[in-house]
Amino acid sequence: MRYSKFGLTTQKEVPAEAEIVSHQLMLRAGLIRRLTSGIFTWMPVGLRVLRKVEAIVREEMDRAGALELLMPAVQPAELWEESGRWDQYGNLLLRLRDRHERDYCFGPTHEEVITDVARKELRSYKQLPLNWYQIQTKFRDEIRPRFGVMRSREFIMKDAYSFDIDAEGLEASYQAMHAAYTAIFKRLGLTFRVVDADSGEIGGSRSQEFHVLAESGEDAIAYCDADGYASNVESAATLPFTGERAAPARDFEKVATPGARSIEQLCKMLSVAPEQTLKTLIVAGTDGPVALVLRGDHELNTVKAQKLPGVATPLTMADAADVIAATGCEPGFAGPIGIKVPVFFDHATAALSDFVVGANEVDQHFVGVNFGRDLELPATVDLRNVVAGDPTPNGKGTLSIARGIEVGHIFQLGTKYSEALGARVLNQDGKEQVLEMGCYGIGITRIVGAAIEQNNDENGIIWPDALAPFQVVIVPINLQRSAIVREASEQLYNELSSAGLDVLFDDRDARPGVKFADAELLGIPHRLVVSERGLANGELEYRQRRDTESRNIKREEALNLLQG
Repeated sequence: MRYSKFGLTTQKEVPAEAEIVSHQLMLRAGLIRRLTSGIFTWMPVGLRVLRKVEAIVREEMDRAGALELLMPAVQPAELWEESGRWDQYGNLLLRLRDRHERDYCFGPTHEEVITDVARKELRSYKQLPLNWYQIQTKFRDEIRPRFGVMRSREFIMKDAYSFDIDAEGLEASYQAMHAAYTAIFKRLGLTFRVVDADSGEIGGSRSQEFHVLAESGEDAIAYCDADGYASNVESAATLPFTGERAAPARDFEKVATPGARSIEQLCKMLSVAPEQTLKTLIVAGTDGPVALVLRGDHELNTVKAQKLPGVATPLTMADAADVIAATGCEPGFAGPIGIKVPVFFDHATAALSDFVVGANEVDQHFVGVNFGRDLELPATVDLRNVVAGDPTPNGKGTLSIARGIEVGHIFQLGTKYSEALGARVLNQDGKEQVLEMGCYGIGITRIVGAAIEQNNDENGIIWPDALAPFQVVIVPINLQRSAIVREASEQLYNELSSAGLDVLFDDRDARPGVKFADAELLGIPHRLVVSERGLANGELEYRQRRDTESRNIKREEALNLLQG
């Protein structure tokens, strides 16, 4: 491809609306252009990257035995009503109505549609196992689209759905997709981890996420290399306290804490550490407020909390009136002593002695509180997010925390959708049996952003070879003024292109510095510079994108180097 014919426009300045590096670089390098909030046009250079992602995904899905189809993007409301998700999915669902006043949605996912296909097409266990997949545009009406393609409203996704006669078959299909996903991300050249996760609104009994590791990742991942454990923080379990608490060392008393409504304010006023305090959160319950008690420095895990008996879903904080009814005072000074609502204590609270809690009175706290003397400790539960240094769930290792970007998610759905929509086949005994389903998604567009988040420097993108829009860029010096350079560059371009390499020939009439800067911004893995001085010595100047210095190579070595 000749640069002058490619219509590529790069930008020097960082766009004001771009918050993270992938969004900044995708705009600057001309990969995408914003149409409206959360919706982007993929420009030719960006589309080249996108197609390379799709090709690898498609090859590995085909290799795993999945069959490609293409389902409609617009889906009738009746299907979603059958599954119960028309109302459950909420405002993320983009709803529309046709001229006949019939309700539809622009599909954010396709469980309902594929289950409808299965109930119409599948009749016998002999047709199983079966896995259908597609690569298609989705739409989720995010309340706050941000981070470019990382959290956009319109995006491209690969979604696959497996059908089996029993749970054993589902497990085999699930493991086949796990292996395929692992192969995909290895081929893409990305550093990733597979973590246990919550199934969320998709549902099902088991799920795992594939995360590209990057400091800008929205998700926290808990892992331990020693025992191979990895989980999304929201799903990582904490263990009950089994040690011995320190004996009480101070008296129980009530102290004035005017205005200390937060843990930070309380610790500053009393000169105590957050880990020596307990915070009591009053949340909405199915039969009235519920109290959740955690260590002051720990973060409540919403997913865990809303699974507790009596806690309303989705988890919401109780309003001021309910807090007053539960504690006898306005919000900010709640504590577990004498409270008249169900109380759940996190596991970590059981290890504390001489701690501080709210006194259920405005501007008052109790200090020197101890279990067994001042407060009865019931059985504890897992309420919080894990932190670095916590033991792994099997107790044999210690957790570390990293940031990750979710780019893939696999689910064991079981019979959630097949039961609701009546997808059944005849089993070996000739009796009807509900199908076991699996669901497997990969964010095609998100992979592009995640790859940039993981691979960049101050000069631009550093593509893994498998994703680069071009493998090599030819940069001639004085192309318009030197016949020798022009002839040698054309010959090199034709030679490399004929060998099957993706080549960008920078034939612009621009300064070398401009060409070098654009090559680095675009992240092209290999750069060959053609100059009169080099040609006089039979050499080209070569630099790999990750290198800090260039080196000279013999002209005849170029093809072997790039193919090696």
